[in-house]
Amino acid sequence: MRAPSAEGLVLSRRLLLGAAFSSSGWLWGCAAGRGPDSVRRALAPTGELRVAVYPGSPTSLVEEAPEDRMRGVSVDLGRLLASRLGVRARIVVFPRLAEALAAVQHGEADFTITNMTAQRAQVVEFAAPLVDLELGVLVPASSRIASTDSLEQPDAIIGISQGSSSERVLGGRLTLSRLRSFPTLDAAALALNRGEVDAFATNKGILFELAKRVPGSRVLEGRWGSEHLAPAIPKGRGAAGLAYLEQFTQDVRTGGELEHATNRAGLRGTVPPSP
Repeated sequence: MRAPSAEGLVLSRRLLLGAAFSSSGWLWGCAAGRGPDSVRRALAPTGELRVAVYPGSPTSLVEEAPEDRMRGVSVDLGRLLASRLGVRARIVVFPRLAEALAAVQHGEADFTITNMTAQRAQVVEFAAPLVDLELGVLVPASSRIASTDSLEQPDAIIGISQGSSSERVLGGRLTLSRLRSFPTLDAAALALNRGEVDAFATNKGILFELAKRVPGSRVLEGRWGSEHLAPAIPKGRGAAGLAYLEQFTQDVRTGGELEHATNRAGLRGTVPPSP
């Protein structure tokens, strides 16, 4: 059976969670104060909220630093969620996204924020998207790729993050260009500086951060797609926990906390979530 699209996933979630809110009126307003014990046990079963992040992305962790100086959308909103639950936040740093997601999948971490795809929704539980991110292209100064629409070229080498949704999407779209996957953004920056790839493709939040490490590089105008940035928790944490997270997501979007977190992280390339 064909997997649902990300847009279909959003619609299904809204219908299910609308029913959850209707049957759990006590959830309304809870996100603004200390969460009830049942929600705290669901979302932070160890007594602390373990927030999974990886460095190099403003959506997660801008750069490794002492914990009190860490910034990133996952970091800031994870801390805010922990505060509202009445527990301590523990920031757990992984080398790359795939490992952070695996930690959430296996219940070794409790919370992260990442691109919501139908494939990832099979292994973690998502709340509604917070914001959408444009998918774009970063090119070094010597690149022959001049536009987002010209990624498809004979023998062009396009860098992507190993195990990313960009790898899956571009792998099914490009036939002349060759993809080269990188385990970390550090490795991607090194290859770009050495001229080993013609471009690197991912969301623009990462690209603008990566450009700071590649002198002469630039993020091209236009986009080849978008990502739906959404909070994720392990599956099986219960309807009450998920409904609370959904209300938290709505609150931070309308209350200004999301805007503050994206500004503090320097996140660029955002657009309003798809309706």
